[in-house]
Amino acid sequence: MSRYLFLPLCVFLGVAHAAEKPVEKNPDPAGRNLAYSLGASLGERLRQEVPDLQLQALIEGLQQAYQGKPLALSDAKIEQILADHEAEVAEQPAAPQIEASIKKENDFLLAEKAKPGVRELADGILLTELAPGNGAKAGPNGKVQVLYIGRLPDGTVFDQNSQPQWFSLDSVISGWRSALQDMPVGAKWRLVIPSAQAYGADGAGDLIAPFTPLVFDVELRGATS
Repeated sequence: MSRYLFLPLCVFLGVAHAAEKPVEKNPDPAGRNLAYSLGASLGERLRQEVPDLQLQALIEGLQQAYQGKPLALSDAKIEQILADHEAEVAEQPAAPQIEASIKKENDFLLAEKAKPGVRELADGILLTELAPGNGAKAGPNGKVQVLYIGRLPDGTVFDQNSQPQWFSLDSVISGWRSALQDMPVGAKWRLVIPSAQAYGADGAGDLIAPFTPLVFDVELRGATS
């Protein structure tokens, strides 16, 4: 049974079973008010998660379970239906948050593209040359030796090295793989990489949120083809 959707229902039933007498036989108005309040709370949560819920079927299931009557569906069938529903809910994207994240990324990329000295490479990668280079370039399956600092759009450093490191181009994010093939040894570039060329809609754990563009200062020290 869903831990979230049906939590109010569990509370409802738990309180009802704890009562010494059925609510409908209790003349105490406070008992009716409690029942009504629990029903209202349950209804609000169900309205948000299942707006097209068939209320008559809900009431039938609630009454039959509460009164200990035989249910129309087997326990196994009920558990399977609830599990399928919870999985479906979990797979639905949080549309407002996604739209806000995409808009935020697009605004950032537009602002970066408008800066002096910025040129656009393939796949929307933005390049600013900080220092020229005239050495060799890496091949598609080559390796690069780099010094780099990686930042989020707000300037937070999420990765960097203090000594040059070698990387195979087939083991780095696609934005690096694309841009660094155009970079000559000795050059230092500032790269703004769209999320589609980085970690995309999945992000990278708690460090990089979905739809986050990344900013790198990269100095190429060596390259192989």
